[in-house]
Formats: sequence, C-alpha cells, structure tokens
Amino acid sequence: MATRPIQTPTAPAASAHRCFIVPPHLLAHLASLEDPRLQHARHAARRALESERVFHAVRPGEPTTLPRVRQRASPVADLSVPNRFISDAAGTETLPGRLVRSEGEAPLADASVNEAYDGLGHTHALFRQAYSRSSIDDAGLPLEASVHYGDAYDNAFWDGSRMVFGDGDGQVFSGFTGSLSVIGHELTHGLIQYTANLVYSGQSGALNESVSDVFGALVEQHSLGQDVTEASWLIGEGIFTDEVQGTALRSLKAPGTAYDDDVLGKDPQPAHMNDFVETDDDNGGVHINSGIPNRAFYLAAAEIGGKGWQTAGRIWYETVTMEIKAKTDFRGFADATSSVALRLFGDGSAEVEAVRSAWEAVGVTG
Repeated sequence: MATRPIQTPTAPAASAHRCFIVPPHLLAHLASLEDPRLQHARHAARRALESERVFHAVRPGEPTTLPRVRQRASPVADLSVPNRFISDAAGTETLPGRLVRSEGEAPLADASVNEAYDGLGHTHALFRQAYSRSSIDDAGLPLEASVHYGDAYDNAFWDGSRMVFGDGDGQVFSGFTGSLSVIGHELTHGLIQYTANLVYSGQSGALNESVSDVFGALVEQHSLGQDVTEASWLIGEGIFTDEVQGTALRSLKAPGTAYDDDVLGKDPQPAHMNDFVETDDDNGGVHINSGIPNRAFYLAAAEIGGKGWQTAGRIWYETVTMEIKAKTDFRGFADATSSVALRLFGDGSAEVEAVRSAWEAVGVTG
C-alpha cells in the first residue's frame, strides 16, 4: 500500500473557500419548504446551509481563492497513473475519516467508495491522456476523497486538498458519488487552484464554476468516448431522486432548463449577458451566471464537432493553465480563448471562428 500523503496549506485554513456543487440558492429554497412530506429534506437542507455558511462568506481582507497546497513527493514513481486515497467519514463532519481504499486495491462492497475511486481515475485520465497533465498540479499530486460526509448531507465539495461527498437526504438528493460529472467538476476546482486560481466571486468566480462544469462534462464524455452530438452536456445527472422533475443541476447546452420542479423551483441560469444576474448572494451569483460561459463553450464545441476534449477542450485547457489571471472577467476570458485558438489553429480557421462566434452569441463580445 502506498504511504498516505501529507499536506501542508500555505495559507491559514480559515481563508479557504470550499467549492460546492449544489448552489446555496437551491439549498435555501429547499430549506424554506413547508410541505410536511418533505420535512426530512427541509431539515437536511438547513443543516447543509448552516454547515457551509462560514465557507460561503468571504472575510474582509482575505483572499477568495483557495490556498495552494504544498505536497510531498508522490510515492508512485509513474506520474502517468493516478495515486488515489478514499476515506470514510462515517456520517461525521470530521475529515478525512478512516482510509478504506488506496491505489491498486480491490473494490469494496461500498458503492460510494468505488464510485469515488473510479471517478478520480476517469478525471486523471482525461487530463493525462488529452493534455499530458500529471494529476491536477501537473506533478503527480495524490488524489484524495472522503465519502459519507455528514448526516444526510446535501452536497459535495472541493476543500482545497480533497474531494468530499455527502450521501444526500434520499428525498431530493441521492448520493453525490454517482455522477461522474460532479466528480470531474469538483476536481477541476483543484486544477484551477494550481493554475489560474480564479478569484471565487463575481465574473471570475462564475468562470471558476464554468470551467469546472466544462471539464466535468468532458470527463464524462471522455470516459464514454462520446462526441459532441452524443453527449448530454449535463452536470449532476443522476443526483436527484425519482421524485424530482429535473435531469441535472445544470445544462451547458441549454442553461436554465436543467430542472423545473414544484420542490426545487426552476433552474435560474441565464444563457446570455442580457440576463446576467446582479446579486450579492453566492459570491455574486457564481453558480448562476456561469451559465453564460457554459453556453459559449457548448456552442464552440458543437460548431467545431468531433470529441469535445480534443479541440474546444484544448483551447479552454490552455487558456486556464497558461493565459489568464485570477481576476479575469468574461470578456478577458473570451479574448484569451480566441487568442489561444488563433495560436493553435491559425487565422481564419474554423476553430477560431467557432470560438469567436460562440462568445458573440452569448453577448460577451460583438
């Protein structure tokens, strides 16, 4: 068995901002329900909000990015393969929990453990095989996850060093390890942390969420070998129970259509700058306004065609890892993706035109 890694934050833990897959506005809506049949879901949402409140608030004078993490050298010599550690929090909010499966060990009877292990592997495979990246830090960083976090906990998050999964309340949300796009999304927050480190508020925060959605979708597509026409373009498909009228948390193809339910309400994501939401909630609406750059990526990938990770995904990957800074806004990101496309494919190419027309279509440029 590989030796478990030791991590030392470079900034105080209090300044870390956890990145959650379920946005606070959705949990707040659930917490306000009065239907006695949904009492369990209401209480679960309230507990989740209370647990997360300190992490949603950005303290004055503190960075809204996650602290970069120094990592001791991986004991795995071959940096082309993942080095995974899955722990069981056993219904507590104490992390990391008990280590239950390490790299190369056989599956357990616990489906959540195996889904987390496999999901980390699929995410590692996309970045390694498509972009020659060795783990999220490009230096073989071990990938850690904790499952069964909290009591009927309605969320999953990246905390700056590991992924954490709740089991859901069973009425609205089922377990969060069952969606590969969720795992890919949350682990991409880690990649952003080690590269552009986009500030988690306003437009840069919405880009942080959008880039995580983009690669969450691409992890799923890569694992299934899907092209842009076969893909669902959904984030969080499968995390709702059968009682919910909705397919997923978000749709890159059609923001605002992922769910429309008596319990959840309607998906509030805009797909165009004309509908950009000005709000102080959720660090300036990072989970809502991410629909605009999400739609731009889908349009570019659909116009280019083929496998999304090969061309559009490469443009976005090189933009995030090489071209942008922490406070980049939508226009800055659009310009950077156009510049990367120009560098990779040349002036007048179909790829450059697809990227430019995508940002124009969502009202960011043009």
